[in-house]
Amino acid sequence: MRRRLRTAAFPIHRHALPQLALDAGLVALAYYLAYRLRFDGGIPTVYMDLFWRTIAFAIVGSLLCFIGVGMYRHWMRYSSQREYLKIAQGVLLAVLALIGYVAVVQPQLISTGSGFVARSIPTGVLTLFGLLLGAMLTGTRFLVHLAYGQGLNNLRTRRDARSVLIVGAGDGGHQLLHELRKSPELGYRPVGFIDDDPKKKGMVLGTTDDLAEVLEDVEPDEVLIAIPSAPGALRAKVVSACRARNITVRTMPTVFELLQTGGALARQLREVRIEDVLGRDPVRMEIESVGGYLTGSSVLVTGAGGSIGSELCRQIARVNPSVLVLVDNGEANLFEIERELVGERHIGFTKAVMADVRDEERMREVFADFRPEVVFHAAAYKHVGLMEDNPIEAVRNNALATRALTAVAGDYGVRAFVLVSTDKAVAPATVMGASKALAEWAVEAADSSYEKTAFCAVRFGNVLGSSGSVVPIFRRQIQQGGPVTVTDPQMTRFFMTIPEAVQLVIRSGSLAQGGEVYALEMGDPVRIMDLAQDMISFSGLEPGRDIAIEIVGRRHGEKLHEELFNAYERPETTAAKKILRAARPAVDPAWVDYVFDKIGMLVGEGDAVSLAAAVEELAGGRRAVVEASAESPAHPAS
Repeated sequence: MRRRLRTAAFPIHRHALPQLALDAGLVALAYYLAYRLRFDGGIPTVYMDLFWRTIAFAIVGSLLCFIGVGMYRHWMRYSSQREYLKIAQGVLLAVLALIGYVAVVQPQLISTGSGFVARSIPTGVLTLFGLLLGAMLTGTRFLVHLAYGQGLNNLRTRRDARSVLIVGAGDGGHQLLHELRKSPELGYRPVGFIDDDPKKKGMVLGTTDDLAEVLEDVEPDEVLIAIPSAPGALRAKVVSACRARNITVRTMPTVFELLQTGGALARQLREVRIEDVLGRDPVRMEIESVGGYLTGSSVLVTGAGGSIGSELCRQIARVNPSVLVLVDNGEANLFEIERELVGERHIGFTKAVMADVRDEERMREVFADFRPEVVFHAAAYKHVGLMEDNPIEAVRNNALATRALTAVAGDYGVRAFVLVSTDKAVAPATVMGASKALAEWAVEAADSSYEKTAFCAVRFGNVLGSSGSVVPIFRRQIQQGGPVTVTDPQMTRFFMTIPEAVQLVIRSGSLAQGGEVYALEMGDPVRIMDLAQDMISFSGLEPGRDIAIEIVGRRHGEKLHEELFNAYERPETTAAKKILRAARPAVDPAWVDYVFDKIGMLVGEGDAVSLAAAVEELAGGRRAVVEASAESPAHPAS
């Protein structure tokens, strides 16, 4: 608090110096004109002497009063009605200070030869000085305001325009300000900026640390976040301050959204979503450089209609592959992503292929037709509870299909094969997690069989907005009036936005040398209970009063906390930021052959109970084999 009061009391910034110089000239001019008007142009000698003896204090004292009331906290171009109120306060203090100076500091200023003493400044002079100075200060600020366009646009803006405070005075903020001025029909009236950049101190109303005070002072109708790359913590701070005062918060799209949509920023403003404040600081990478290795190549994406697969297709399309093959067995999802890429974005190098990755013969036909050089394998069943009830399909789709697809890719000389994995493959406690762990082993083992293909897997946690994830489930429960169901109050999960996760998956493909398992740094885990409470609050409701939170208990195999690495793995940094490599002893391909022969037989027999038990046992056996392999080669379990 002490630091803030000290900077707020005398906020003189280098950008305020021209403003101070201008105001000093206006004070001198107003003071002189007050004498001229009071005495009808002929100022008596005694009062002319009084003028010269007090002009210096009039200037210095007035400027100190102006500084004291905060007239130099931002540029004149951002003047608002509150700025004009500060002018009135400053002028009144300046007049009172001048009276006090003459009456107290120098009670007898001038003695003439006739004995006449000018003991005080005439009331008429003081009155005229205050009126003239107030008019000059107000007029100059309005003219500057008008010169920058805001004043003129305010005249065209509807009377019911909403006053808005803009957070972020960088390129995005100034572009947004320009668009709001050009488009008065949007009904926004900007009143100033908030920015944390120390270089902008004095040009803005304050920093985000000062936001509560600025909101009390400015009283905006809305706050607009104009930082596309703003981290979740900053958005959360703004939302928290505004929510306490019932002020609406809207935001510009994120960097990833802007890359997809383009267009005018002002028309893309939207409500702040929970996804905006959950995400960790995003990694800013240009997809053109990250995915440059895909340019001019034939790229195939399985599961192209899913949450991850469709975003892979969007981002890969931006780097201009020679052909982008969209593979999915779901007609509706495949149609939607093809329509988006071809119908809306007019991308002509896409080919939509209806195919099931579980059908090895069909996949060989697809590879023969398009000869892909890079494959992103995103097709998978991911819903934990559903896969517990359907273990045969989970293993068939996630494990056996991946094993077959690695063989197809190797046989056709694919340059790089990237498996999209999950943190649930680490120390798996469910059929779904175990099936993805088996898929990782298949990728690792394939690398020893196919020299031309660099196989790798990429693990990450929950992605925000994915179908079936906790965020849309909570949102639906809130819309229905509750209750919001939480399995355990201490449960935590990692979260990442889909666009960022996909960008890092693409980057991982360029790192692959063969057999690696990469894990994306997910930031700090989020408590699911906190997430539920925040989402209820974001909806303008109070947790526990308006919407109940019900603890339903953990389901079978559901972990309290997820991990990104097994006990036998050691995280190592890579050349890419936020991407780690799981260093671990190499798996014995003979062990992998044994595992897949066994589960393949159980799938063929249709024995779901035995399969679920075997998968859980085998997934645990991988660890034991690896631990043993530090001293001796791994051998198939009996």
